[in-house]
Amino acid sequence: MQDGRKRIFNIIEIGNKEDVPSAVFDGFIVIVILLNLSVTLAQTFDQLEPYAGVLGIIELITIVIFTVEYILRVWTADYLYPDEKVKWKARLKFIISVYGLIDLFTIVPYFLPFIFPNGAVAFRILRVIRIFRLFKINAQYDAFNVIASVIKEKKNQLISSICMILILMVASSLCMYSLEHEAQPEQFKNAFSGIWWSVSTLLTVGYGDIYPVTVAGRVMAIIISFLGVGMVAIPTGIISAGFVEQYTEFKMMGGSVKDAGLKYITSRISEGSGFIGKKVGEVEYMPDMIPIMIIRGDEKLLPGPELTFERDDLLVLGVNTLG
Repeated sequence: MQDGRKRIFNIIEIGNKEDVPSAVFDGFIVIVILLNLSVTLAQTFDQLEPYAGVLGIIELITIVIFTVEYILRVWTADYLYPDEKVKWKARLKFIISVYGLIDLFTIVPYFLPFIFPNGAVAFRILRVIRIFRLFKINAQYDAFNVIASVIKEKKNQLISSICMILILMVASSLCMYSLEHEAQPEQFKNAFSGIWWSVSTLLTVGYGDIYPVTVAGRVMAIIISFLGVGMVAIPTGIISAGFVEQYTEFKMMGGSVKDAGLKYITSRISEGSGFIGKKVGEVEYMPDMIPIMIIRGDEKLLPGPELTFERDDLLVLGVNTLG
């Protein structure tokens, strides 16, 4: 029974390309997610109303699959969190985790309208959460880990730039309200109308439903438009610089490690290592050792803190030789 549960965990866990049933399951789940999303989109077209019954059956089948998968993930959660000695604590930890909540909210919106018919419209909005399940697949690959690492590393700069945008947004909305309220009170009724205008202007969307008609208002709009272009470019530049830093560091790793007095050692991740299923950031390494790279098949992965170790990974560690 124990070996059966572990085998089920290995199959439903994402990203093990060497395990054929696991790889097939990953592909199957992706197809089911896309099929479920396609049905959700198709149900919004009046032309497809005659096929509502067929679409409903397809949606029900996909929801049943999601429900079975969620139950299996809860059942095998103690393998996902091996440090938790008590099974129910491991299961609770999965349930309240980000991906656990995404799985739960994928299922719940389908059943809630049957329990609370009056809230059907609000519950349909929750179905959008299903698309986030695709991030569970992407999270195991290097590209997604680089994005997560960049955002985490640059979070302070990003928060600062977003605060600057919000400050400018509020200031511009108040200015525009003051300049345009008397000329067009129906359009600029209050400060929120100004915020709506400032959002569409600063973020360079320009819906055109609200616009200034006075000379002073148009001059102010020109100034704010120029400032908006610059402000929106700041977080974009921060993220772009983070990508360049990550990949430059990765490409120059060999030379920099040698110059820094570090030498390479490699360790194969096996069943008895205790690393399988753990994230890079959760593992305690020996003093003077740092993870440099993870080689997984033909892929060379950056050891981001959220990357999960898999069986047969080759972990490259840098060891300080300068004492």
